[in-house]
Amino acid sequence: MTTTQSTSPVSKTSADPLYALYADWAQIIANTPDLTMRLFRAIFDEWHQPTKEPEDVTYREEVVGGVPGIWTLPVGADTSQVLLYTHGGGFAVGSAASHRKLAGHLAKAIGITAFVLDYRRAPEHPHPAQIEDGVAVFKALVERGIKPADITTIGDSAGGNLAIAIPLALREAGEPLPGRVIAFSPWLDMENKGETLVTNIESDALITVPLLEGMIAGVLGGKTAPNNPLANPLYADFTGFPRLYVNAGGDEALLSDATRVADKARAAGVDVTLNVVEGQQHVFPFSAGRTAEADAEIAAIAAWYRG
Repeated sequence: MTTTQSTSPVSKTSADPLYALYADWAQIIANTPDLTMRLFRAIFDEWHQPTKEPEDVTYREEVVGGVPGIWTLPVGADTSQVLLYTHGGGFAVGSAASHRKLAGHLAKAIGITAFVLDYRRAPEHPHPAQIEDGVAVFKALVERGIKPADITTIGDSAGGNLAIAIPLALREAGEPLPGRVIAFSPWLDMENKGETLVTNIESDALITVPLLEGMIAGVLGGKTAPNNPLANPLYADFTGFPRLYVNAGGDEALLSDATRVADKARAAGVDVTLNVVEGQQHVFPFSAGRTAEADAEIAAIAAWYRG
């Protein structure tokens, strides 16, 4: 397992566009107790704002395996390799539109394509609908001739959970696995037992335990146990799991989810790289094109992918 601790001069200041966005969201949520799901989703569709539009990348909407989404298509990309990107947002908010620019930066840095899923969201569609959609897209890509080893499941926050859970579900079904898994600030713990939910709660500009509790209730729907390995991969068996890259911001409340899953996968013999960047917020690569930390992380992921 490779673990790196990077330092950053940016912390809790307006110099970090992602921190500023999160602080604004947190204020809106705190001041609007009757916030409807429609407006909640509209707010989180602003997630793309800190991300600079990547140059030389085009987009195309398509339905793959019955699941709508957006292709990110860098000029000259190798179309035989695909990032299967599952967006974050507590399984309830976020969308392909809010994450297409981030996926575009990653695809461009690696030199391949990405498909960002608009998977079914909770609470209308509780677990395991999101995993089922990811598995459907994976199998459809394989049916199109993409080799399983040339598909990477990747996602952030709740989407990082899905990036890990989709290969677990594929293994359970006896299907081939992706070649790599990348999880940005994965939200895995459906029991809220992480120590950084306490130690980092003041430095995290967005995450609160009540926010997580509401999203847990929505996705589990009172029917899925919080220790179900496909809902909470901290309980999963990682034997035979693909190469895994995990990152997190040093200031975020979900940091211990990233460190715990890295430790668990390493104990099972998985090739794991963990990168924690100090002073950074939840899913800090969202500042791609605007902060040195985000750009360096995307470059590091591209190098890891090719390694």
